[in-house]
Amino acid sequence: MSSYDSKPDAIFAEPLTQVSDFVFDQRVVEVFPDMINRSVPGYQSILHGIGQLTHRYAQANSNLYDLGCSLGAATMAMRQNLGDHNSVNIIAIDNSTAMVERCRLHLQGFRSAVPVEVRCADVRETSIEQASVVTMNFTLQFVPQEQRRDLLQRIYDGLRPGGALLLAEKFKSEDAAMDEVLIELHHEFKRANGYSELEISQKRAAIENVMRIDSLETHQQRLADVGFTSTQVWFQCYNFAALIAVKD
Repeated sequence: MSSYDSKPDAIFAEPLTQVSDFVFDQRVVEVFPDMINRSVPGYQSILHGIGQLTHRYAQANSNLYDLGCSLGAATMAMRQNLGDHNSVNIIAIDNSTAMVERCRLHLQGFRSAVPVEVRCADVRETSIEQASVVTMNFTLQFVPQEQRRDLLQRIYDGLRPGGALLLAEKFKSEDAAMDEVLIELHHEFKRANGYSELEISQKRAAIENVMRIDSLETHQQRLADVGFTSTQVWFQCYNFAALIAVKD
């Protein structure tokens, strides 16, 4: 099996006597591409959009950040849309050693004039400097809610004028009835992709303590609070959305 292949995700296929909190360990690394494509509606469309928006907003002699890079899918989408734009540097960061090691292997398979530095670090402790594009692709939802504003403030402060934050998140509706509709539509999506009721239930139990989701309104207000005056949802499918926020 090459570093680009993914095993089928069967982590929660058998009954567990105790469901532990979800962690991005070696087991998850081995199945992550299959897991995320079968679990996140529109994931490939979001990656395509990240590439397009990176091409539009990347500035010469700047840094581009992928915060919470996992296996590097967003990093590669950014890199592939920069052509031979060798005056930028991509910095990809994740706090999972297993993810970082596999990410480095993935990136080695793609030749590009754009340099990428992959760091094993906590995004909450990362300095954002001279940035023109910062991507957080389903990352902020794993940061403790009380620390999200501070992280976004540091991103805003580290962006150049005209720079963009690309934020994708699972969200909840502030309308309880509509939230249930979105949750059920997502579960139907997972069933259609071959997940059993047991897998859906056990995965939900494993992740509920480590992934606290906000409403879209909360995200938009928080972005405004840190200084962004221009934000837009550019993709939504069920209870998953991608936003762009541009610094004046």
